[in-house]
Amino acid sequence: MSVAVVTDSTSYLPAGAAVSLGIRVVPLHVMVGSVSHLDGVSLSPAELAAAMANKVPVSTSRASVAELAAAYRIALESGASQVVAVHISRRLSATWEAARLAAEELGGPRVVRIVDSGSAAMGLGFAVLAAAEAALAGASAASVEEVAVAAASRTRTFFSVDTLEHLRRGGRVSTAAALLGTALAVKPLLHVTDGRIEPLEKVRTSAKAVVRMAELAAGAARAAGGGPVRAAVHHLAAPKRAEKLAARLRERLDLIDCVTCELGAVLGAHTGPGALGVVVLPSSAPAA
Repeated sequence: MSVAVVTDSTSYLPAGAAVSLGIRVVPLHVMVGSVSHLDGVSLSPAELAAAMANKVPVSTSRASVAELAAAYRIALESGASQVVAVHISRRLSATWEAARLAAEELGGPRVVRIVDSGSAAMGLGFAVLAAAEAALAGASAASVEEVAVAAASRTRTFFSVDTLEHLRRGGRVSTAAALLGTALAVKPLLHVTDGRIEPLEKVRTSAKAVVRMAELAAGAARAAGGGPVRAAVHHLAAPKRAEKLAARLRERLDLIDCVTCELGAVLGAHTGPGALGVVVLPSSAPAA
């Protein structure tokens, strides 16, 4: 019984990974002004950053039930007997609920298993990659699902933004948190916890944000026993700071690998230009 792995475009997988591992990616939607785009298909990160810098309104929306059902159906018609679909946190997007409804159309969990990654970007992407590798190794759908859930639970995500305003407008952080972050001359640091984006602490400058995120990543690795980790650096229109963060991670962590990926339109619309983040996947779970 072959298992197909499907995800959505907010996973921001490393270049070529989806093709090489047979992962189907369903794009979410982005509206820039009056023009509709598909995330990762018709709008580049540079185009998004330029639009936001020019104050062009940007909004996002989930993949539809029909789009998700079509992706699952194509996977089944291409030879898979079951599908494991790993998606962005249900607390960050309505995509998970649409995925659940799409799965019901095709027979429910017997045919399509839906996994809430509790995260986004490579917090989701690492779970997708682990699931795809298990599927290629011949694991059952139940085992592929377990692998995805386990990988997602081990990831830690930290990021900084120039302003919390974009997250506030999209409902991803509270107004109170946004006011705290913008009233002072600080760079807010945030993390993903329990499927939500929460403020973590504040630093004074972008340079200090780079240093502090490397420290937080190292702390996450220590909490998991200090073994080797996979890491990903994300940014939007901040390539030099992304390079500095990646360099610090190489100095401080026992890295299996570290990929650098620019954020796509859906997550970039909520973080804004200047966003910088790190996702860490320890080889083992944090100690109890």
